[in-house]
Amino acid sequence: MDGDDRSGTTRWTRADGTVVVSLRETADTRWAVTLDRLEQAPEGSGYERETVPTREDALAVAARQRAAHDGE
Repeated sequence: MDGDDRSGTTRWTRADGTVVVSLRETADTRWAVTLDRLEQAPEGSGYERETVPTREDALAVAARQRAAHDGE
């Protein structure tokens, strides 16, 4: 998955395009990490959202989600 940063949101998209992990700062200065898995993904559709207090925590959650859904 490659990461890109658009308007305060960092996104990683799996090579096959069926999974996106993103993180962003919320209005209350916490960090939200989301996993969006499309119906076309081999493992089926899914959505998860986790809110954590710091960007470092958000990066750790994103890394865990990316590793769990790397498609290999």
